[in-house]
Amino acid sequence: MNILVIGSGGREHALVWKIKQSRKAGKVFCAPGNAGTAQLAQNVPIPVDDMEGLARFAKENLVALTVVGPEVPLCEGIVDLFHEMGLTVFGPSKAAAQLEGSKDFMKNVVNSAGAPTAAYETHTVRDEAIDALGHFPNGVVVKADGLAAGKGVVVCDTKEEAVAAIDRMMGQMEFGAAGATVVLEEKLVGEEASVLVFCDGERYHMMPAAQDHKRIGDGDAGPNTGGMGAYSPAPVVTPGILANIESHIIKPVIKTMHDMGAPYRGVLYAGIMITAEGPKVLEFNCRFGDPECQPVMMRLKSDIVPLLTGCAKGALPVEPPEWDPRASVCVVMAAGGYPGSYQKGETISGLDQAAAMKDVVVFHAGTKLDGQNVVTSGGRVLGVTSLGDSVASAVKLAYRAVSEITWDGAVYRTDIAKRALSR
Repeated sequence: MNILVIGSGGREHALVWKIKQSRKAGKVFCAPGNAGTAQLAQNVPIPVDDMEGLARFAKENLVALTVVGPEVPLCEGIVDLFHEMGLTVFGPSKAAAQLEGSKDFMKNVVNSAGAPTAAYETHTVRDEAIDALGHFPNGVVVKADGLAAGKGVVVCDTKEEAVAAIDRMMGQMEFGAAGATVVLEEKLVGEEASVLVFCDGERYHMMPAAQDHKRIGDGDAGPNTGGMGAYSPAPVVTPGILANIESHIIKPVIKTMHDMGAPYRGVLYAGIMITAEGPKVLEFNCRFGDPECQPVMMRLKSDIVPLLTGCAKGALPVEPPEWDPRASVCVVMAAGGYPGSYQKGETISGLDQAAAMKDVVVFHAGTKLDGQNVVTSGGRVLGVTSLGDSVASAVKLAYRAVSEITWDGAVYRTDIAKRALSR
């Protein structure tokens, strides 16, 4: 079967890499792809926001399954459009994707499901939002209601920080319309983890827990990014805690979405804070996390195509997928200056040496081909991902591979998986 993957990041390279291993996969396309996907699939120069163009391409090229990577086209209704054209597509409908597209919608669903989460308020007027800060004496998290490329969440310890965050979103409109409405949440204390689920609208299969590193610098310093690294499993999510998350969060939220007429099909990504009172929902995303997708795909032993197709058609295979018991670690290498301004077009060296290492895969994100050279073309450039018998051994291998790769201005965190290693 012909398969189209939409997107150009490390997540999409990881999905293409896993799909190519399937005996069911025929020709694989990636739109628009990157230098890494070009080694495995046919890149197609159609941007992710050209939904009509993507649908036409899928129709004309007899694509039997389309896998949507990024959240923006999902929240804008690409799945609905593909369905109208009789195409099979992996991902939630526009209505279901509002779990990520609107934090206020998500909190309402979580509350309706009776799932544990932080106390919150939603505001559309700046002065009212600032007045409400007094309702959160132990710290507040200011969130842009809409999509903000993973950067619309500010954790504030003081009122001054919170006022500045509200002004950036509602006054300066830093995130455009996404920040016109803000959600204020009580600050939860604990350790964060990511739990991803394959879901066909009613039935689901849990994936092993992962943990990512959102801030740019070692020790969780500096601004938030799209993610500077991830690992799986996450030791903070014990089998008992995972069972708690499944029974008190995943299962009731999926049922609530079904009952409200927006059945969730695709990958449901739950951002969870493990607190002293138990796990609580921080957020839901409507797609594979990036970089969580990379280590999770490294650990998936089963054929991914029946899982993707089953979710898309509402007929998830009964047998749960098989997972490699080993740990996987992904270290993101980024362009200097990210998440602010950064240079593009820097030639990357050492990719072949790193890729030749056993149990290492270098997933491309912000890369493109310039003649025979692979050059940087984005903020997050590579996701160097490894497998090891323990998190510690996977970390060691990943950083050995990172040491082989260079370009002018390359930066990366040196403490990925630090929480796991400290346990």
